[in-house]
Amino acid sequence: MIVMLLGALFGAGATTAVYGLRPPRPALADVLTVLNTPARPVDFPAGGQDAEWATRLGRRAVPLVRALGFPTASLRADLAVCGTDEEQHLAGKAVCATAGLLAPWAAMLVLRLGAGVDAGWWVPSAGALALAVVLFFVPDLSVRQQAARRRREMRHTLSLVLDLTVIALAGGAGVQQALAQAVAAPQGWAAARLRHALHVAQLTRTSPWSHLGDLGRQLSVADLSELASTLNLAGSEGAKIRGSLAAKARAMRRRRISEADGAAQAATERMSLPVVGLFAAFLLLIGYPALAHVMSIT
Repeated sequence: MIVMLLGALFGAGATTAVYGLRPPRPALADVLTVLNTPARPVDFPAGGQDAEWATRLGRRAVPLVRALGFPTASLRADLAVCGTDEEQHLAGKAVCATAGLLAPWAAMLVLRLGAGVDAGWWVPSAGALALAVVLFFVPDLSVRQQAARRRREMRHTLSLVLDLTVIALAGGAGVQQALAQAVAAPQGWAAARLRHALHVAQLTRTSPWSHLGDLGRQLSVADLSELASTLNLAGSEGAKIRGSLAAKARAMRRRRISEADGAAQAATERMSLPVVGLFAAFLLLIGYPALAHVMSIT
């Protein structure tokens, strides 16, 4: 009996080891679904265990923040670009504002208990109001910066897709086929969104131009909306799509070059102030001994 039990345990262990070393192959449909589905942002459910405690507390103030007119249209577009949930962002804004309201009163309480300083009630009240307003808009700044970076990535990927589409058109491919081949090559968040839009158009058997235009309007990327209009015009009126796409690609490259040049010049201008400060400190270091000697003589 013991030998049979040991044999059964040994067989189960060997089977588990073989199954772990050589797992079964997934179905082709599942692999294609995973590849064609863009990564979705993590959604923190209200009251869930995975949500942070501060965010859970801030969700109670989300209706009040919405009553103030948030999120605005531009902020909603930035949240869509970043893939951030609106309710989670508004909860973070409420938590920041609450922290700004409580921080000056806590500091005043520490000063009163520790050093005996009593500045009255209007100083912490004014400080709490000002700090709450400032901290209320701090999450918006980070979202806008991230959205600006992602829009630049989208424009860069779109320019690359246009170049590849023109090459595929020169090889004799159709417009939709060339666009699908061009979108399949790049990697990253922007390419995934473009592939998803084209995949939805393929599944619904609708024109991909409308889906690209909707994506451009959703992300507030004017170049993508203009591209959708150009392709729609070519599909309905027979325009020279290859020349139009080549001209659009050249215009986007020139715009990126001008933006890079402007950013470099702005960085140079920002460096002028530290250089002037360093030069003033150097002059002060050289002239201080002579000035001290003159002052000692007088």
